[in-house]
Amino acid sequence: MTAQPIHHHEPERVPRNANGIAEALDGPRRVEFYRQLLAAAPEEAEGVLIHWWCEAMLDTDPAGDRLTAAALDGTLRTTTVEDLMARRRQAGGPVE
Repeated sequence: MTAQPIHHHEPERVPRNANGIAEALDGPRRVEFYRQLLAAAPEEAEGVLIHWWCEAMLDTDPAGDRLTAAALDGTLRTTTVEDLMARRRQAGGPVE
């Protein structure tokens, strides 16, 4: 199954490239990102970029602190995979 972003960012908060990702991360996380990217085999590099792009997007999310607090205090709204699939079908989205 694939997932599409709920909110599109124009332009994206974090460009989908190594420089954009690195700029969005703080010092120690930036070092770890570069360490993993440089250690990755060519066929693994895309996975490293995707992982760290997601991390950078979470780090720069304006609602991030609110979402973290809600998760920690147990008030973050959750749903089931079945409900998500039903909503996607209803909206005409692909469900694989």
